[in-house]
Amino acid sequence: MHKKLRREDALEYHAKGRPGKIEVIPTKEAKTQRDLSLAYSPGVAEPCMEIHENVENVYKYTAKGNLVAVISNGTAVLGLGDIGPEAGKPVMEGKGVLFKIFADIDVFDIEINEKDPEKFVEIVKALQPTFGGVNLEDIKAPECFYIEQRLKEEMNIPIMHDDQHGTAIISAAALLNALELQEKKIDEVLILVNGAGAAAMACIDLYEALGAKREKVLMFDSKGLIHSKRTDLDDRKKRFAVERPEISLEEAFKGADVFIGLSKGNVVSKEMVKSMANNPIVFAMANPDPEISWEDATSVRNDIIMATGRSDYPNQVNNVLGFPYIFRGALDVRATRINEAMKLAAVKALAELTKTPVPDIVNMAYNENNIVFGPNYIIPKPLDPRLISTVSPAVAKAAMESGVAKKPITNWSAYEIELNKRLGIDNQLIRALGSKARRDPKRVVFADAENVKVLKAAQIANDEGIAIPILLGNPSIINDLAESNGINIEGLEIINPKGTEQEARRVSFAEVFFKKRQRRGINKYEAGKLMKDRNYFGCMMVEQGDADAMISGLSRNYPDTIRPALQVIGTEEGVSKIAGMYIMLTKKGPLFLADTTVNFNPTAEELADITLLVAKEVRTFGITPRIAMLSYSNFGSSETPEAITVRNARTIVKQKNPSLIVDGEIQGLVAFNKDILRESYPFSELVDNGDVNTLIFPNLSAGNIAYNLLQEVGGADAIGPVLLGLKKPVHVLQLGSSTRSILNMVMIAVIDAQYKMKKADKA
Repeated sequence: MHKKLRREDALEYHAKGRPGKIEVIPTKEAKTQRDLSLAYSPGVAEPCMEIHENVENVYKYTAKGNLVAVISNGTAVLGLGDIGPEAGKPVMEGKGVLFKIFADIDVFDIEINEKDPEKFVEIVKALQPTFGGVNLEDIKAPECFYIEQRLKEEMNIPIMHDDQHGTAIISAAALLNALELQEKKIDEVLILVNGAGAAAMACIDLYEALGAKREKVLMFDSKGLIHSKRTDLDDRKKRFAVERPEISLEEAFKGADVFIGLSKGNVVSKEMVKSMANNPIVFAMANPDPEISWEDATSVRNDIIMATGRSDYPNQVNNVLGFPYIFRGALDVRATRINEAMKLAAVKALAELTKTPVPDIVNMAYNENNIVFGPNYIIPKPLDPRLISTVSPAVAKAAMESGVAKKPITNWSAYEIELNKRLGIDNQLIRALGSKARRDPKRVVFADAENVKVLKAAQIANDEGIAIPILLGNPSIINDLAESNGINIEGLEIINPKGTEQEARRVSFAEVFFKKRQRRGINKYEAGKLMKDRNYFGCMMVEQGDADAMISGLSRNYPDTIRPALQVIGTEEGVSKIAGMYIMLTKKGPLFLADTTVNFNPTAEELADITLLVAKEVRTFGITPRIAMLSYSNFGSSETPEAITVRNARTIVKQKNPSLIVDGEIQGLVAFNKDILRESYPFSELVDNGDVNTLIFPNLSAGNIAYNLLQEVGGADAIGPVLLGLKKPVHVLQLGSSTRSILNMVMIAVIDAQYKMKKADKA
């Protein structure tokens, strides 16, 4: 959960570079004249005629099968109300981004300037040839009910109004698990619902499909209990009217088993929750403020299971757990609709997934050792990479079994592999790193604080709760820079290592440093002088416990930043040489590259140590390292000293850590090509142990050239260089790093500090 999100930052994000959040990218070669002739005239006529002969060929020759329309008229945008179709467009683009990053579904967002439901339906119906599915979004009630129903009846592609069904599906999965934990049956519990909008009604309809009894559901709107004596109810609300006398919300809480909140914040008191039945379930899902806060509800009941719509508390009911994977499954079997069976399949898949062991990357993201099914974990986390291969197949199977699938899947294991390949875990890794950092932020020294990009990164790190920044530099320069660039650093600590107010600290630091280095070429005068240098001063802050990590190097040469870290902090026990690693975020997932920054021509022993350091670091991210030790030769095909060094290094690594998945010497092409590996080198550990994710280079030149090419030509985002082997976290920025790169390094530094401090506490 973002602690603060500044208006200026949101506007800058949407406006910078190419305005908006989405673009269209060709999926075929379009470089030569021949390519263009195939893409358009005359070549395009061939698929046109094939589709004309058989309209189903549109799925074979066009993007329709992976294309969803996100459609709105802007009449109920978030909590902003009827702000119009243009003002709703940023939200629809955002929904498109979520479809893409979570399920690899392409989206065109369509904002329609039409409030008349009849005309709206006709417009959307006319778009059917273009799309494989339609996600209706932010359309006000009661029109949204009518529009969805008509479109489902009159179109033969999947239609879903996510505002209605998303919350229903996710909360239903959470409810099933909560009831199981509280040892209650869905057909016996008394359910109290506050809110009578589209989402609330869809929730009750779905709960009923799971066994809840209509007579045991009490629904409240803004005027009170919906009961049969009321004369102000429309047809939809009449469906939920109960044969009971008028009672207040407070009275209805007495003895209720379940509370479902889809209304507004802070309308439920502690006393109301106290009056509920034993082992109550409270889903307070109003956003941003729930009907009752997590703290208030749990403070009065220790037998409660609680869920909210917020990410900063356990059990977040988040629609992103549903719609991307439901549409993925529906599209992949070419379903003609999203029906009740498919929604129930998604509910049950989500509920069951919660009970299975959680992957390391999820534990890491939420700063937990072992998340397990229980009162604080009744629904999967949004960062769980298994969602796509769990929910989508369940939805696809339900579509087939209910007779709405036009292209049944026959090989389910191949389908699961295909789903997992659709997305690397690059996005998941960054989100996981951010989540982990936020759960235990550390004090990070920014040694280059007299720089606009560093200040901006410090502001964001502070705003998002990733770190507690400490800025080193001249306060007047820093404050002037911040003010002239609209950067808010209010409340951040600024320390001037050269200032008179730091004299006592410099003297203290110099004494400690002199003791460390007095027999290593440093005299007492030099020790005192060096403490005015921001890098030495910052490293001493980390060494002495005044800070937990340091970021530097934006305006200094690499060796000038590493030297103070080595002299002040030193290496971890058993580490003779530090190493540098880059994380490259590629479409196939993250690649870890080393050594890219420190060791020029390592020996076999040093190369082995680098490999072991990298493997340990990769594991801290919740990822199993699968390592290729690269060369220009394959498994003894060359007897040059360089190839032999890599070969021997691999032998040393296996002696020190036999269970590590590592092989070499091997060419880069072969390392990533399973067919060549299996055919020519079937003995290799890299054949059947998943895709390679870690590359060890034979020397600094090779590593440095590779990461620069991947970044500049391959379009991969880079995080690094990450220094490996220091006792405490000091990380060096690449010259000219962007604000985003600096922020990524701050996350790495915080996670490094979390890990090293935990290790020190155990020792």
